[in-house]
Amino acid sequence: MRAVVLGAAAGGGFPQWNSNAGACRRARAGDPAARPRSQASLAVSADAENWFLLNASPDLRQQIAASPFLQPQHGLRSSPIAGVALTGGDVDAIAGLLTLRERQPFTVYATARIHAVLNANPVFDVLDRDIVVRQVVPVGQNVPLTLPGGGVSGLTLELFHVPGKPPLYLERPGETPPIAETGDTVGAAISDGAHRLFFIPGCAAMTDRLAGRLRAADAVFFDGTLWCDDEMIRAGTGTKTGLRMGHMSVSGPHGTLAAFAGLGVQRRILLHINNSNPILLDDTPERAAVEAAGWQVAYDGMEICL
Repeated sequence: MRAVVLGAAAGGGFPQWNSNAGACRRARAGDPAARPRSQASLAVSADAENWFLLNASPDLRQQIAASPFLQPQHGLRSSPIAGVALTGGDVDAIAGLLTLRERQPFTVYATARIHAVLNANPVFDVLDRDIVVRQVVPVGQNVPLTLPGGGVSGLTLELFHVPGKPPLYLERPGETPPIAETGDTVGAAISDGAHRLFFIPGCAAMTDRLAGRLRAADAVFFDGTLWCDDEMIRAGTGTKTGLRMGHMSVSGPHGTLAAFAGLGVQRRILLHINNSNPILLDDTPERAAVEAAGWQVAYDGMEICL
């Protein structure tokens, strides 16, 4: 199984279009230690010919242009993209679906809750339902990822609950939604029968059940949004904590580094990284700390083989 990072940054990308913070200025200036990144998505394949996307980033057209293996290979119109699996209804996970509207067959895999978000917004009907299949994936069940026409891809998908919250645009004004495992946020496990890869770009807390699921995994791409919970408040770039946004911090006693210690995950990779997070910069103490703990920081074009 091959996995290629199409985008490694959180919503807004890096540099974010309206951010004048120091890290974003370094990225715009071409500083080699501040590598630009588009918004988070992964492509996986069992045969290096047919690919499945994990989330459809708003930057998808740019990501396809940067990835020859996702570009047309046959005839006047074709695509190696056989399907898209969604882990949430946030804009940075679903907006790229609109890029795929030119009557190309593929399957959208998501929970009933996430499909309901798409169904409630008529703009997604530009994906002709006679051509683009919307498949409901029951939480906790393995389903085969199929090729257009029903062929076998060699991969299976499981979507599973992780602590999270509804997308920002679905929050009710004046209310703070609870962090819960209701299906608004899920993780994805992809297997080729021999190896298992996990994609969890949003997670508000590590639970015992999630830790047990991830123990000794071959590879985990995990939420790296913020280094510390009040990072954006202290930087003056936002008013919410990471937890309020549905993300656990990388650092701290309840953070990602601590939560994964002892789980025996072979490859640990942080992605969905906010432009305020210093781990995006190659020359920071925070970057050195995650690497010393055995983690990698994802970048666009990063590839792993299992």
